[in-house]
Amino acid sequence: MLTEGQMAAHLAAALGLGAVIGLERQWRARLAGLRTNALVAGGAALFVLLSQYGFLSAVSEVNHDGSRVAAQIVSGIGFLGAGVIMRDGLSVRGLNTAATLWCSAAVGCLAGVGLFVLAVCGTAGVVGANLLLRPLGRRLDREPRGGAEVAAEYHFEAVCLEAEEAHIRHRLVDALGRPGHQLRSIRSQDGPVPGRVTVSALLTAEGAQCPALEEAVGNLSLDPSVSAVSWSVVPS
Repeated sequence: MLTEGQMAAHLAAALGLGAVIGLERQWRARLAGLRTNALVAGGAALFVLLSQYGFLSAVSEVNHDGSRVAAQIVSGIGFLGAGVIMRDGLSVRGLNTAATLWCSAAVGCLAGVGLFVLAVCGTAGVVGANLLLRPLGRRLDREPRGGAEVAAEYHFEAVCLEAEEAHIRHRLVDALGRPGHQLRSIRSQDGPVPGRVTVSALLTAEGAQCPALEEAVGNLSLDPSVSAVSWSVVPS
């Protein structure tokens, strides 16, 4: 059985490794950052230590399966991860942050049972995946396949009457939802003057030009409820 000092060292290792994972999330200003990942890893280590050593006197004469607590940690983190997944228009955000929380719990469990080498390797793998695979994934998304043109990202914005917001959003979805185009998000916010809203959309399309955007600008500029409309290429 471990001494209380050794258990404290296991807990400190879990908190430290969780904080290392959380540094990257905090740097990118994600919902679950430094403290959240450290607490998840530390909490997982505490539960593992509790399951291994907290009930020894009570279960000395019966079968005791400490792995049950670890299994409950896995499912419990799923509920916590669901809290950072949000729908933003037509896109979903927070999946990577939720997966990182799940990995932080695994690292905490490893540190809790004393598998420090594996816990450090897991921490390095999680941080490396978040730092290195992000630019690689973006590059792969933009690389042409089979002679196709490189995909570009466009930002569209229209200022309209607040009462006509739903109508303008519907027209935008119809105009930009074409084959070869991916409407990533559409959102509304308060406009420059009272009574008006700004409807903006983020679109990915193949090629250096996007006829759908030009057509949408031309059509919406004729709408009396629209006071301004524009589009631009998002720098890669």
